[in-house]
Amino acid sequence: MKRAATPGSNGAPEWVASEERSNVLALRLMAWIAINLGRPLTRWLLHPITLYFLCFAPAPRRHSRRYLGRALGRPATWLDLYRHIHAFAATVLDRVYFVRGQLQAFDLVHRSAQQVYATLAEGRGAFLLGAHLGSFEALHALGDSRPDLRVTMVMYPDNARKIHAVLQAVAPDFHLAVIAIGRSGSTLQIRDALDAGGLVGLLGDRVLGPDTARTASIELPFLGAPARFSDGPLRLALLLRRRVFFMVGLYRGGRRYELRFAELADFRQPPDDPAARERLVQAGLAAYVAQLEALCREAPYNWFNFFDFWGEDAQV
Repeated sequence: MKRAATPGSNGAPEWVASEERSNVLALRLMAWIAINLGRPLTRWLLHPITLYFLCFAPAPRRHSRRYLGRALGRPATWLDLYRHIHAFAATVLDRVYFVRGQLQAFDLVHRSAQQVYATLAEGRGAFLLGAHLGSFEALHALGDSRPDLRVTMVMYPDNARKIHAVLQAVAPDFHLAVIAIGRSGSTLQIRDALDAGGLVGLLGDRVLGPDTARTASIELPFLGAPARFSDGPLRLALLLRRRVFFMVGLYRGGRRYELRFAELADFRQPPDDPAARERLVQAGLAAYVAQLEALCREAPYNWFNFFDFWGEDAQV
């Protein structure tokens, strides 16, 4: 069932105005500490930082508790909340080292990437549809180790500018290729990046705003309750006739990250029938939500959407 965006639901201005701003502030703080103190000592400092946010950030704590209750299948304890916030802080810290090219600090394992590499060998590029789950920067680190693997991120414009400014400050040689969502010419930029044989990454677990003629938000079951997701990335892949892969860089604790890939849809030769194309889009979106749900249950402390994802505040 489709519906328009409403305030307080997933995709409301709440995450744009609040969550992203706090993400940038956290990144600035962690970047300064990481560069000046090094990773081993900085990781010790994550504990008081985590405790501070656990005690003095009631809204993220409330949203974390609701999400974890669904992912864990039981009421979340304070220890669960602590682990959730600590995992987020750890991935923010590690983002600094990834963009500085300090890969020796990590144990990176990647699985099921053969289909992605095979697509790149065709020279057509592919879409990577991720989520605010684990670390997308782990993919950039893999790209640095493979010169033929070029990654371009499609992001919300204001957030892209702020995040990129911080990362450039801590790693002047780092270049994050970014295409701003919804701007004139963005589709052509995405096509050019794909035609160059690169990967185009999007995060599909947030809805930017009201439905349009081109994209729609769709309610699907997610962790036991209806949640809204956008079919926009899949429609774009259909328009450009590309494959779409789910990508995640799971944080496994310590210095361990696990990169995983899974095909969601193959639009390279779409059917002529409009109804058949629509079914492919909806099947791809359902596969994306199913992958995300399975990973949230497998690694529940890896999902970092500290806002009212299910629109529950309006119901109380």
